[in-house]
Amino acid sequence: MKRIFASSVLIILIFTLTLPGQTINGEPLTHTFSIVAIDQENGEMGVAVQSHWFSVGSIVAWAEAGVGVVATQSLVNVSFGPRGLELMKAGKSPQQALDELLSSDPGAAYRQVALLDAQGRVAAHTGDKCIADAGHIIGEGFSVQANMMLNKKVVPAMEKAFKNSKGPLAERLMAAMKAAQEAGGDIRGQQSAAIKIVKIKASGKPWEDTVLDLRVEDHPQAVAEMERILKVFRAYEHMNKGDLAIEKGDVQTALREYGAAEAMFPQNEEMKYWHAVSLANIGEIEASLPLFKEVFQKTPEYKELTRRIVPNGLLKVNQQQLEIILNVK
Repeated sequence: MKRIFASSVLIILIFTLTLPGQTINGEPLTHTFSIVAIDQENGEMGVAVQSHWFSVGSIVAWAEAGVGVVATQSLVNVSFGPRGLELMKAGKSPQQALDELLSSDPGAAYRQVALLDAQGRVAAHTGDKCIADAGHIIGEGFSVQANMMLNKKVVPAMEKAFKNSKGPLAERLMAAMKAAQEAGGDIRGQQSAAIKIVKIKASGKPWEDTVLDLRVEDHPQAVAEMERILKVFRAYEHMNKGDLAIEKGDVQTALREYGAAEAMFPQNEEMKYWHAVSLANIGEIEASLPLFKEVFQKTPEYKELTRRIVPNGLLKVNQQQLEIILNVK
């Protein structure tokens, strides 16, 4: 009886230690697929990742403008992220940095890590104790890597998708992520994803040097959700440009940018609202009214906001025009 009880306890203990979301020796079991890559032409470098693990971006993806990017995964040694960046910042090549990280790590056989520096040099490691299917492919200015995948097709699919993709770096990273998932992806499914992109040359202004930093923390279709969020990000880039144009008094540019954002997300009330404001600001009150009407019907609080943006000059209308807008039927 005692032997049966002891065996049961051991089985429960082993099962508990290997449950998704648990750790071994305090290290996260972040099995995943990722890509690190550089776009020399547009001056950007970045990392993208997806895993059946909560908030994978906070553990796996690391980047610093002017230095490089790191993806640290499998049985994760999280310190490889900041330490890898520190070593490259000190002048080490990615391979030298990787060698130093692994040489001091007794768990190196369980690690998977990729480093890329601002020169486009790449190094990667897949330990021989990473869970199959596991591997990596290094290409010119990029590396794709994965472990605990459903099959052997995932990593080659990522390589092919990235090499054949066009456009901004974020969309190319997204293409690799989609290809990984379509090829089979993580054997456990999906949960979280992240894309982080920084500038190759640091300006000393971190708020400007981070080009993009997006995360999906917990979603059953994390890759598709990341693709949606990236599209939202692009739309809000137009919104930001519109806001800047308003600040400079360039109403025509604001109108164009807000219109572009609205076209990408026609159901977004705020985008529609600032489009209407821009029309009113160039004297197109009649053209603005259908937009104001739609916004007010869905979110009546925008009427009060409309009153508040007249005194500071964001909405340049007289009292009569304001009343027409507020009482649109």
